[in-house]
Amino acid sequence: QVQVGESGGGLVQAKGSLRLSCAASGRTLGLYAMGWFRQAPGKEREFVATISSSGRSTYYADSVKGRFTISRDNGKNTMYLQMNSLKPEDTAVYYCAVRSGSTPRTTVRDYDYWGQGTQVTVSS
Repeated sequence: QVQVGESGGGLVQAKGSLRLSCAASGRTLGLYAMGWFRQAPGKEREFVATISSSGRSTYYADSVKGRFTISRDNGKNTMYLQMNSLKPEDTAVYYCAVRSGSTPRTTVRDYDYWGQGTQVTVSS
């Protein structure tokens, strides 16, 4: 079993920055791909970014490409999402997810463990 928890959300003005962290425990996370998803009110949960178990491969949603950066520190069992140039449309609850495989994936159903989410609100 894997326990996952996000932190770092909050309220920020447009064009500002935030850094989300995802701490995981229960297994050696260096074997597993991880991802960030988000869900805005009234919308489905959507893919944001994913990273392979080694950290060498990353993929981003088109809406965040060039603004967000995903990274991980396997020694600390932690993943990060650096969010720059934030826009009001980035407002959502952000979720960390872990999948039982080393290759990154972009769909919700490919992930097995989820955190409770952290709220990110971007004001205009």
